[in-house]
Amino acid sequence: MAVQKIQAKKTVRQQHISESPVKLKVAAYCRVSTDSLEQESSYEAQCVHYIEYIQNNPRWELAGIYADEGISGTSTKHRDQFNQMIRDCEAGKINMIITKSISRFARNTLDCLQYIRKLKELVIAIYFEKEAINTLDAKGEVLITIMASIAQQESQSISQNVRMGIQYKMQQGKGNLNTKSLMGFDRGEEPDMLVIIPEEAQIVRRIFREYLDGYSPAMICRHLEADHIPTPSGKKIWYPTTVMSMLENEKYAGDLLLQKYYTVDFLTHKIARNTGQLPQYLVEEHHAPIVPKSVYYQVQGELMRRGSLKNDPAKLRYGSSDALFGRVICGRCGRVMKRYQKPDGNTADWRCRKRAYTKKSNTREMKGLCDCRN
Repeated sequence: MAVQKIQAKKTVRQQHISESPVKLKVAAYCRVSTDSLEQESSYEAQCVHYIEYIQNNPRWELAGIYADEGISGTSTKHRDQFNQMIRDCEAGKINMIITKSISRFARNTLDCLQYIRKLKELVIAIYFEKEAINTLDAKGEVLITIMASIAQQESQSISQNVRMGIQYKMQQGKGNLNTKSLMGFDRGEEPDMLVIIPEEAQIVRRIFREYLDGYSPAMICRHLEADHIPTPSGKKIWYPTTVMSMLENEKYAGDLLLQKYYTVDFLTHKIARNTGQLPQYLVEEHHAPIVPKSVYYQVQGELMRRGSLKNDPAKLRYGSSDALFGRVICGRCGRVMKRYQKPDGNTADWRCRKRAYTKKSNTREMKGLCDCRN
């Protein structure tokens, strides 16, 4: 029995980079993570370097320069050019990618290895100049895993240093103030100071006043929309959550609470509300108030009082404009009573919410109900 060996035929995409008889479509990826002038010049220098570098090689054809400016490398979510480059690789428009270093490609080890393996399946090489690593080499992935882990550790160290710097500023009563969606205030001459915008301040005072007059956030929204008053972000439609956030905002009383939110993970950049995980810093009398502190504290007390009504089994939402809503209490069971309009339309009486709730649910059994109706 004779066995004859038939040599395999390599396609252009299967051949090693140095063995390819035709021009390879080579792309370059550049990235800088900040918007400083120094980094901006580095960004431009990288683009110019790779255009010349690829065009000077007679076996290469420039497939494009993909560059993300001012974008973090810990995630690929907002790196538009990077994601476009991957799509072009899948479409067969690129045979090889050149980048400065592993940290420029990705600081997240998982993302780095995921995309390297994805491109490796397409037989697309990534060449890292600084480390002199070609991902199609057998030893490439081991070295990349080590170097990517180091890059991720470096990113974590930078994140911790930045967080500590912000923490020290907060301890001194300084913080970054965002006035983009803050009605009534604008930035002062100093970056951490606030100045009052008189026209918008009148709207803020109106919201606080109407809430103390007994109106619910939903009703206040309808009033503002009826008067064609835009939201803090300039939109036409108001939402109760927007009104609630304004009523709870200590800045309107002249104080400043720092570190309301914190970054959960430096890789995902996920932000969560600080409910005790990290210390907070209250800077009293930080700037001129729009509403007096006495009014602000009255509103906070009213917020707590209305919030406590949610614990009532009747589960009736606070939505009445009646000044006595939530203040008339049943003398027998201690529950909040509700005002009912009589059929004649001229008179009304107050009934226990427990009784009203049970009747509304079509329960015929009246045992154990409060008999507080006049």
